[in-house]
Amino acid sequence: MAKKIRNLSNLERAKIIQIILLKCINGKQVRGTMLELAQQYGVTRKAITNLWNEAKQQRDAGELINVNNKLKGREGTNKVTFDAARFKSIHYKLKTTQKRVAAAMAVSQSTVCRWVKSKVIRSHTNALKPSFTDKNKLARLIFCLSKLYYDEMLSKIMFKDQGNLIYIDEKWFYITKDGQRYYLSQTEPDPEEEPFRSVQSKSYIGKIMFMCAVVRPKFSNNNEYVFDGKIGIWPFVSLEPAQRNSKNRVAGTLETKPIKSITKPVIKNMMLGVVLPEIKRKWPANASKNIFIQQDNARPHISNNDLDFREAASSDGWNIQLVQQPPNSPDLNVLDLGFFRAIQSLQTLTNSYKLDELVVAVTTAFDNLEVIKLNYVFITMQGCMLEVLKRRGHNDYKIPHMHKSKLAKEGLLPEYLEAEKSLVKDSIRYINNVDVANAGNAENITELVDAVMSDSPYLI
Repeated sequence: MAKKIRNLSNLERAKIIQIILLKCINGKQVRGTMLELAQQYGVTRKAITNLWNEAKQQRDAGELINVNNKLKGREGTNKVTFDAARFKSIHYKLKTTQKRVAAAMAVSQSTVCRWVKSKVIRSHTNALKPSFTDKNKLARLIFCLSKLYYDEMLSKIMFKDQGNLIYIDEKWFYITKDGQRYYLSQTEPDPEEEPFRSVQSKSYIGKIMFMCAVVRPKFSNNNEYVFDGKIGIWPFVSLEPAQRNSKNRVAGTLETKPIKSITKPVIKNMMLGVVLPEIKRKWPANASKNIFIQQDNARPHISNNDLDFREAASSDGWNIQLVQQPPNSPDLNVLDLGFFRAIQSLQTLTNSYKLDELVVAVTTAFDNLEVIKLNYVFITMQGCMLEVLKRRGHNDYKIPHMHKSKLAKEGLLPEYLEAEKSLVKDSIRYINNVDVANAGNAENITELVDAVMSDSPYLI
């Protein structure tokens, strides 16, 4: 099949005539000009010659040279104009796919695709967030205020150091995901084949729950970390003997089995037998032994008043205490906020076919994750707390992006963020004026507010 010759645009046709006229000597074109222009613009020599003959006829007749294309519709069809007001009036449920958008706007799908490419409309993935009662919002507001203090030297309200606050949480890690995106080569004649993945049941993909504990890393004056902040990540598994022979192992072989029912005794055994000893082993020798462990409000978690925990947490000069984060607040825990996602992004790069391989993949990802990434999440959490103050405890905000990597390269990344004085004052006024009965906060709201005020003497 002969190669299709493209049509020259009006601008290209005018440029070609200008080039020929500039190269003409005594009104005649220079030999080789036509071939040179044909190669330059990707057309035949005859096309350039015909164009020049048309221009010569107009010039000899004393007319204004006009070599615009005569093809009908050459300048393009009339494109549908985007009606922003009409688009915004369409319900969100009618805007979940390009096909539905096209039907709602009474245009073609290609038009909608063109709008997306030109960034007139954009794709957005919407995730469900926890809903709050007034009591929850108030607790979140007070919690964020309690992390601030007034720096008399700088005359600024800053976030506290919290170098003795350990964050713990649990997360399920899966051997594989149900849906996975890949980018494949489409080059002919040998396009890349689509990978084939299979499991016996999508409802029973192999998984293990892990408990993780981290604290903010400590850096020296040379920006080299002296403590990576990674206490550890531990799987909830047990070793059980195989009950019968199979092609993979003989009966009696110890196999790794996930503990799928995470109860209070299971959490307690993990805390007393693994987490506390690991904290004591890894904690910097010159750091204070007064430590707080922040956990969420999951029912299996033990309380700070547990007798066995108090005995283990207060032995050998240690004073380790459990504190609760506000209900339904994953954005106030660095693990849920971003660190788990960072671990998972590395873990999924490793092919795991057995539970033992999954354990190795997760622990390796935890160990290999850059310390600076963990530090970034702590700074992001401070930004989230400021957003919580602005929204008076609500979570209807976007996670703030501060271009931390760029600031770190320039040496401008702050260790602690500053809170505007007006924002903190407004938040405390709101707490003082809120109807405690309607807010449902029966947990010593006045004492909590007084504690915040005492931590920030500037605000009294």
